[in-house]
Amino acid sequence: MDPSIEPTGRPWHVFATYLAAVAGIFATTGLAIEALRSMYPDVPDTTLVRTLPGLLAGSLAASSGLLLTLLLVVRPLEPLRLRLVPGWETGPTLAVMTLGLLALGQALDSLTTVLGLADRGSLVLIRQVLQGTGGPDLFGAVLVLGIAAGASEEIFFRGFMQSRLREHWSSVAAVLATSTAFAALHLDVSAVHMLLALALGVYLGFVVEISGSTLPAIVCHVVNNVVYTLQTALGITVVGREANLAAVALGAALFVGCVWWIRRAAPRPGAGPAPA
Repeated sequence: MDPSIEPTGRPWHVFATYLAAVAGIFATTGLAIEALRSMYPDVPDTTLVRTLPGLLAGSLAASSGLLLTLLLVVRPLEPLRLRLVPGWETGPTLAVMTLGLLALGQALDSLTTVLGLADRGSLVLIRQVLQGTGGPDLFGAVLVLGIAAGASEEIFFRGFMQSRLREHWSSVAAVLATSTAFAALHLDVSAVHMLLALALGVYLGFVVEISGSTLPAIVCHVVNNVVYTLQTALGITVVGREANLAAVALGAALFVGCVWWIRRAAPRPGAGPAPA
């Protein structure tokens, strides 16, 4: 963190804000459900949540709950404190950071298939709803699931939560605590989505800490969500056990290579910015 920034509040204030955000998500989700009921009065609730409008409404409700909590609760709410300012990252570094998240996501996705866990949890519902989506519906899904969800989650978790905890704790502790809270927000009955979110959250936290900025994590998260949405809608997937095993190995190797490249490109303490 910037040493010129004075710590604000205490760590427990951060977790209280997180709980307020969870409550806010419940409130905005309730409003979204009522809006859907008024639009589709003849559709049962259990069916409604398994449709694209239900998925998009739920995602918008979650994004709104996170951002409204920041606007209503957090003071001071400044870009510098949220680390919404550029770090040392260059264009090539940002591309490698994004590639690292995509590689990690594919490796984990293929691993769940190899372990027989791909048909469990909330990700199954998301895939079922998105499959075959096209035209304006797909455009809306990209905007809501890709851009709005990715940006709002990074602004709240890495921008606010991790940055504020970093004022009091070590970078490792701040990343782990924030990633755990991020994963808990993705909890489902099988815990598969939660574990995937935990792994991706740790990497995104690493990106923020090494770059000193939340902006690269926002780009990584948005690109990852957009690619996943398009890939799912268009039916692009790795099929077969052997192909998924190869995807796990290739994705893991690429991910490790990206992390190594980022660490090597990062400027040493006291040094100037890394070359492009």
